[in-house]
Amino acid sequence: MQPAITIGGQEVKAGTRASIHLPLPEFYTYAPTTMPIHVVHGRNPGPCLLITSTVHGDEINGIEIIRRVLGHKSLSRIKGTVILIPVVNVFGFVARSRYLPDRRDLNRSFPGSPKGSMAGRLAHVMMSELIPNCTHIIDLHTGAIDRENLPQIRATLNGDSKLEAMAKAFNAPVVLDAEVREGTFRETAHSLGIPTLVYEAGEALRFDEVSIRAGVAGILNILSHLEMTRKRTRKKEHQPFIAKRSQWVRAPQSGIARSLVALGDRVSQGDDLAFISDPFGEHEEVVKSPASGIVIGRTRLPLVHEGEAIFHIAIFSKTSVAAESVENFQDAFDPDTDTTESEERPLVG
Repeated sequence: MQPAITIGGQEVKAGTRASIHLPLPEFYTYAPTTMPIHVVHGRNPGPCLLITSTVHGDEINGIEIIRRVLGHKSLSRIKGTVILIPVVNVFGFVARSRYLPDRRDLNRSFPGSPKGSMAGRLAHVMMSELIPNCTHIIDLHTGAIDRENLPQIRATLNGDSKLEAMAKAFNAPVVLDAEVREGTFRETAHSLGIPTLVYEAGEALRFDEVSIRAGVAGILNILSHLEMTRKRTRKKEHQPFIAKRSQWVRAPQSGIARSLVALGDRVSQGDDLAFISDPFGEHEEVVKSPASGIVIGRTRLPLVHEGEAIFHIAIFSKTSVAAESVENFQDAFDPDTDTTESEERPLVG
């Protein structure tokens, strides 16, 4: 039997679960604030997987992913420990904002400081109370407001075969081998040698059923990969492909955009992606793809300014094979063509 784990001064014994409310600074009304944490501490020793959501306060898909994972029967017999935080940035979540009340981005404020900014103090709470227990991390994100992302894993592989195997085990259709950004949760965990995956899917302030189902399945795949649960048979409809680089396509002029491609579409260099014109259609420019690849991100708002990022294209060595895998992935997790097992009724956006 593994020893008890302590978070926020609360001890969780082996073979038990606990909900912990980690104290945070009060609101200016003096109303108390806490970060909700759920701990599943298995009887037998094993890895400690931390799953975080809503580091950006308006990226809420991860909340529903964590709710469904917590209800899954496999967690009743895990080896090791799972720590789940549905809402990290409580202040931003309450305000429906990406940022904290001081307008700082929590995901640019790690590792933080106990005497720093509001964001720095919240980051420090994460680093001091949770990170010392963890061996692996999955951080759940979405696109920003009016920007949607195809389900994808982001990780800094750098030839790390174990991290690459973990990234592929999640079984999202795209693995983006992305460099870390200074001040992010992933960068700080990476510097400490903790294997960390970022799952990007959907858009801010929206529930997306395909992204949620894929996220739940991905976490269950990781639990199996880390041998925390029984071996899970992964669906073979699709396989993850690593994109070594990606490219943003920016608006060449301000105006009203009429998009011609959807998320997950395959595009070739020189293909028309959108038209941007004034309201009368008199001054119009065609947005062309600068590279061949898969559309993994796009704006959903037709009103754009010059220089604004409107498409994100992942570039693969074998685009046609990756495109087929993306199509199979979408069929596998779309409730209308679902080939996966789900006890949840699909959410309608």
